[in-house]
Amino acid sequence: MPKLVECAINFSEGRREAVIREIVASARTSPDVAVDVSSDAAHNRTVLCLIGPLEAVAQAAFAVSVAAVRLIDMNQHRGEHPRFGAVDVIPFVPLGETTMAEAVAAAHALGQRLGEELGLPVYFYEEAARHPARRNLADVRRGEFEGLAEKMRDPAWMPDCGPQQPHPTAGAVAVGARIFLVAYNVNLGTADVVVAKAVARAVRARTGGLANVKALGVLVEKDGRPVAQVTMNLTDPFQTPLYRVFELVRLEAERYGVPVSSSEIVGLVPLEVLLDAARYYLRLDGFAPEQVLETRLWASA
Repeated sequence: MPKLVECAINFSEGRREAVIREIVASARTSPDVAVDVSSDAAHNRTVLCLIGPLEAVAQAAFAVSVAAVRLIDMNQHRGEHPRFGAVDVIPFVPLGETTMAEAVAAAHALGQRLGEELGLPVYFYEEAARHPARRNLADVRRGEFEGLAEKMRDPAWMPDCGPQQPHPTAGAVAVGARIFLVAYNVNLGTADVVVAKAVARAVRARTGGLANVKALGVLVEKDGRPVAQVTMNLTDPFQTPLYRVFELVRLEAERYGVPVSSSEIVGLVPLEVLLDAARYYLRLDGFAPEQVLETRLWASA
């Protein structure tokens, strides 16, 4: 596989379709960049996945940031997902022969440009972090947009580059480099968000659950009705597989007499993650990626 990168930009708009379309259109700056879009109205958030050569993807990410800053006013934003900026998170994920060091360099270069040209305070996180306390995105974003000005008055939380105060309408941005993660939500058969919060507490690594899992319990709307949801990031889905996370959520929800109604993957997912789930639930013995028809077709193309 050639040197490629994925950039899973999260921007803070999931409801206004015209705005989403305009921001997504700004990403189509190069025929070499593939674009995948997943919006969620309840979270009021869109995940825009860009895949292609590093330089082309970085340019597309900057164009998306320009559009997001112009079109999104965080003073008017409300949603279930934590956020502190219009273009909230920009992670670079190395693919193929791209190294993590190259992804980190791309994150630093883009962050410098966002600070200088768009006036955004920039925090580097995960592998791109310049301070150990900033590796964890949840710590960087804690306080959200509403608490950002006060947080930035603390010398420990001055941005890595860009202005030393929040952008008045676009807040701040976290730019990072990391391995592939899977954004995964499990919807429960109840509208009681207390149950979702209890399940999230049991599942997430920080409170004694599974390694490589970040989880929150939120209330979202599905088909016009309220649904309690466990929304998660699997920060290493190869070490903590999807099926194991699903099963623990299901077991914990059953303690409260609540079933799982559905689950959803946000954005892109590696084939191996889905094959792991198939092997587990179908009890497949020795099943290999080469047995997937499309994999054989790609290999022979």
